[in-house]
Amino acid sequence: MVTEVPSDTLEIKKAEDNHHTATSATPASGRDPARGGVGNKRDNEKTDEDDRSSSRSEEASELPFSKARCIALVACVTGASFLNTLSIQAVVIILPTIGEDLGIPESRQQWVISAYSLTFGCFLLLWGRIADIWGKRLIFILGSAFVAVTMIINPFLPSEILFNLFRGLQGLGAAANVPTAIGILGVTFPPGKAKNYAFSAYAAGAPLGSVFGNLLAGFIASYTNWKWVFGALAALAVAVTAAGIFFIPPPPPKTIASTGSVSLARSVDWFGGFLITAGILALLFALTEGNVVGWDTVWIYMLIVIALILIGIFVAWQYYQEKHTSRPPLMKVTIFKNKLFSVAMVIMAMFFASFNDFLIYATYFWQEYQNLGPLQTTLRFIPTGVCGIIVAFIMSRLISKVPTYMLLMFGNLAVAISCLLFAITIPSNTSYFAVGLPAMILSVVGADATWPCLTLFTSKSLPSEDQALGGALINASGQIGRAIGLAITTALQTAVMAKQRGLPVESVGKIGAWDPTSLVAIRAANWFNFALSLCCMVLVGLAFRGTGIVGKIEKRSGRVRGQERIVDEEDSRRP
Repeated sequence: MVTEVPSDTLEIKKAEDNHHTATSATPASGRDPARGGVGNKRDNEKTDEDDRSSSRSEEASELPFSKARCIALVACVTGASFLNTLSIQAVVIILPTIGEDLGIPESRQQWVISAYSLTFGCFLLLWGRIADIWGKRLIFILGSAFVAVTMIINPFLPSEILFNLFRGLQGLGAAANVPTAIGILGVTFPPGKAKNYAFSAYAAGAPLGSVFGNLLAGFIASYTNWKWVFGALAALAVAVTAAGIFFIPPPPPKTIASTGSVSLARSVDWFGGFLITAGILALLFALTEGNVVGWDTVWIYMLIVIALILIGIFVAWQYYQEKHTSRPPLMKVTIFKNKLFSVAMVIMAMFFASFNDFLIYATYFWQEYQNLGPLQTTLRFIPTGVCGIIVAFIMSRLISKVPTYMLLMFGNLAVAISCLLFAITIPSNTSYFAVGLPAMILSVVGADATWPCLTLFTSKSLPSEDQALGGALINASGQIGRAIGLAITTALQTAVMAKQRGLPVESVGKIGAWDPTSLVAIRAANWFNFALSLCCMVLVGLAFRGTGIVGKIEKRSGRVRGQERIVDEEDSRRP
């Protein structure tokens, strides 16, 4: 690929040639006797100014189009990630009110959340591959529009079944636009500062959505009907859809013939899509229902076995297609031969489980145990949201300067400390500013340090034709990790409460206000979250140590940006 040399670079080279010509006529000292060295100082100042101008020109040349449109594009795709976690966490806050209005028993209220999470997690890989084949922009816009329509309809549905059905449809739409967003960023921005900023912003969307979900639902539920929460979510979905239409660039012109004799519809591995979707659905359903019907129920374990068999068949089928046929598989199994890539997916799963569970149990602690209202609970999340925005900006600059190993260690350590603060035995009436505030701030600091590293690493590990699939993989890892982590912590919480109260598991009830047993159970869950964060740190230490800087900006060839000075500095370091 031929790179056009910017005009200001040519001017710098011309100035350098003139400078060499002028200095050749001066004494060896390089000082003009008539000026007493003043000219040399001015030349240095001019060189610094030219370097700064060249730096700005280089940064601008990294952008695929105008700076304003790039910002709008990043905000658009970040909005999809933000909306995904926002819609989950916001509904958690208003769940009791929804159950009361629709007459949903408490034992089945969790399906308002699970219906969304199940369809989202199950269809990620299929939508990711469809987006890579049919067009990322198209799938992103269709998915966002579908989410908007279902959000508008959802609060007006009168029955539990219809309400949960449309929650599941929202997850189906989110599974289309969330992984596609990573693919859009991956193919739009070339390596450099702009790409680092873009991925840092996108990665901040998910944790900030979890935080602002509490804020949004808390404020709305305190002053008006819970249905307006869905109205606000629908408005955001409409905004994301409109932004996608106007700001996401269309793909390069290509025809169906470019896929050979196979049509676009047949180029998708639908059988593989069925296997992985059914397998993940069975697994997530079993993990979700296990905490409802009890883990001594036989069909739960049978369903888990069936899920693992389906996933195993899927892996074998993908390997066969990749090695023995010309048809592209849904997922290239050989990418997992890269041990670092495989470890990154495991870290994402464990990190998301720890971070998500921490937010859930922090909400339980304030809203259920301390019996605070939605507004008071919301106020405790405000500093987290503000801090998250600031940290996301800082991390977008550090990702190109600090080794990935250090950022990942720092991020997981921050979340580990957050979980530890809620796990240790301290008086339950301790001031929020002494424990709650630092824990919440550290949690979002950890998320904003970890997510951009892993998402950018995933994008760089895969070719352009697999970018949306990469987004699907990392989001699927997070969703599966979240489901497994929440299932374990819920089972642990229930077991601790049953033991403390001397009751069977199915009769322990829910977390009670200022109930000592409930506090012990919340702390036990956070000890597990703390252990998950420590495991992530161990994996980071074993796999990422010495791997370099994932967002490193390579110096360009040619005599630009004062290359003479760079060469001089390198020479001065040589023995």
